[in-house]
Order: sequence, then structure tokens, then C-alpha cells
Amino acid sequence: MSQRPADSWYEATARRPAAAPALAGMVDADVCVVGAGIAGCSTALHLVERGYRVVLLEAERVGFGGSGRSGGQLIPGYASGQAKLAAQLGKADARRLWDFTIEGVELVRDRVARHRIDCDLAWGHAHAAIKPRQRDELKEWQREQEDDFGYRSLQFLERAEIEGWIASKRYVAGLLDSRSGHLHPLKFTLGLAAAAQAAGVRLHENSRVTAIEHGATVTVRTAGGSVRAKHVALCANIGHGDFAPTLARKTIGIASYMVATQPLGAERARALLRDNIAVADINWIIDYYRLSADHRLLFGGRVSYSGIDPIGTERATRLRMLNVFPQLADAQIEHSWGGMIDITMNRAPHFGRLEPNIYYLQGFSGHGMVLTGIAGKILAETIAGQAERFDVYARLKHHDFPGGMMLRRPTLVLAMLWFRLRDLLP
Repeated sequence: MSQRPADSWYEATARRPAAAPALAGMVDADVCVVGAGIAGCSTALHLVERGYRVVLLEAERVGFGGSGRSGGQLIPGYASGQAKLAAQLGKADARRLWDFTIEGVELVRDRVARHRIDCDLAWGHAHAAIKPRQRDELKEWQREQEDDFGYRSLQFLERAEIEGWIASKRYVAGLLDSRSGHLHPLKFTLGLAAAAQAAGVRLHENSRVTAIEHGATVTVRTAGGSVRAKHVALCANIGHGDFAPTLARKTIGIASYMVATQPLGAERARALLRDNIAVADINWIIDYYRLSADHRLLFGGRVSYSGIDPIGTERATRLRMLNVFPQLADAQIEHSWGGMIDITMNRAPHFGRLEPNIYYLQGFSGHGMVLTGIAGKILAETIAGQAERFDVYARLKHHDFPGGMMLRRPTLVLAMLWFRLRDLLP
């Protein structure tokens, strides 16, 4: 399956403005932000609102990477789970990190309203259990979130109840969250970029960073020009490898895939998912899906840890969709796309400093729709001299992927075989 963004339903339905000019010549700024996904656009927007002169560089187009191709699900929390965070930071700071993501959900709501971003924002999300042991996991999730975090927007659904929300026999239980939701990720990212530009951010697309020269004033170079800045924010996720190899060793890119059906019609679409909720199961290799504004089913459920596009990905993803909704056997797939997301060894986010004035955000590990936005806000606070929240993340310890740059991917593929097998266990 091609990874060209033009193949995605998101690109087919978003209205892109004309490309911002590539960087040319020497430019001075207070802050240079690298990467115009949600993290970079959020960082730039929060900084310019604080009065900083900001240049935002994007190697391709705004939202070209994971921000513009994802499942679009707004879910608090972290891919690592809270236990790993608490083991490193203690319960109090792990709770703070949880609260940051709740703030991140509300930040999305605020940005959409304040900047009138048309991105099909809808509320309601369910995690679904396929096996009895997963039902027990959802019960523990609910207990943890309600008792330990004071999060009280959850409703536990037994088999008969979840069938009233999802027209599928696949699930034995579910956990419905009225404060989580979903949106069109590319429209949202483009809306953030437009808001940043309107506030004064200088955006340059098709401006891939080729080198960064450290110092009290940092010089960020592209093929066509350079930016001299007091601070640099690296927000390009897997795009850091060429100029920050120490960061590249802490993450690895995995390929994730989605399909969009033909329009199903409003009545048929609504019969699949009550109240337009989004859904994700809790397997290691998850299925996740939701309805589009034009009544398609958007379904993701296949990843490649090898970094190579498997043959027949569209067909394989469709078969996963039919495992959930066999009643869609007659529905044609009209869009099929993929892209790379970065993960860390422990699936916790990796934020920190390369130098006192060079910051980075990476390792969102599939939870980027909420975390990227609040990370940008927290990074802007840090550059402005309020680093307390950022430094909670910076205390998390991360290891290089084993095997070095040559062998780490085959090592990861072998390790993931265990988790694939675990999904098959009762």
C-alpha cells in the first residue's frame, strides 16, 4: 500500500492552502521550531502568543507525517500505561502526567472553538474487550482512573450493553468514555498551522533541516537558507535522525495503516456505531475505527514493525474490518493509506534537551492526538522560563533500541512476535 498522503481520505477531504514558501536566505528568530505536525504547530502557536518571534520549518507540507494520517482518536493517558510511569517517577508525578493529558483533551476543545477549526470534532470513545481476561483489564482501568485519578466519565459495558453501542458480536465488554472523542486529524493540524500563521508565526514548507550548529545562538540550516535563533524546538519525531542521532537511537518508526470504505449512507453508518463514538480494542496490535462525517467507516488495524510495506495490506486491513463488521462485506474500500509513527522502548514519551537551548519532543508511541498539543504548550512554557512541567517528562529514562542502527529492527520484529501470539491467547 502506498504511503503517499494523497491516497488518504484525509487528504481527499481537507482543503490545503497554497504551499508556504521554502526557506531562502538567513532569517533571525527567537525560536526555530522544526516539524509542522500538531506538536510543532502547538509549540509555535503558544510561543507566538507569548510574544516570541517564531519560525516554523517543515520538510514536506503541514501535517504530512503522523499528525495528518492518524486514527484521529482523542484519548487521555499514555501507551506505556501508568504503572511504568509510576515505577520511574512515583505515584504523585505519574498522576501529574495523567492530568496533563486530561488538560490536553480540553486544549483540543478550546483550540477548535477559539480558532473555529472545522475538523469534525465529536465526543465519545469506547475501549473494547475481546476476551474475558481483557474484560478484567477494563475493570481495573476503570478502578484506577476513578479511584486513583478522580476521572469519572466512564461507563462499564457488559456484552449485551456493548452490542447496543457497537453492531458487532466480537466484544465481551467495553469501557465508554464520554470525555474522549475523535476528529479529522489533518483538518485539525491545518487549522492549528493557520492559527499560528495568523498570530505571526513564519511558516516555511518544503524546508528540510540538513544541519544544526549548536551555540548560544543556534543556526538551523536547510538547502535554501538558515535560521539563527536563541532556542530550537525539535518536533519532527522520526525526522530527527539526520541531525540528532542520539535522538534517533531512542525511537524507531513503525508503519501503521488505515482504510476508508465507500460512503455507507447515514442510516447504515449510524447503525454500526451508536452516537458516533470511536472504538479501539485492547489487543497489542489493536483495531481502531470510527465514522467519518460523510458516513464512511474509517478503520485501522495493521502495523509493520519491519518498516517494509507488506504486500496486500489493504486486503488484510479489510479482513480485520470484516472480523468486526461482517455486515460490511459488500462495502468497497475507496481509500487506503499508511505512514510511520515513532515508538520508544517503553512506549513512554521522550521529551528533553540536547543542549540548554535545544529541546525535543518525540516518542508519542501512538497517543499523539492529545499528547502532542499539550506537549507543545508545556514546551512553550519551558522556553519562557517555566520548566517544572516539562522536567517531569525529562526525568523519564529511555534506552536505545538494542542491536544498533543495523540490527535493532530485526530484533524488534522478533520481540513483537511474542505480543502477536499473546493477542491470540484466550
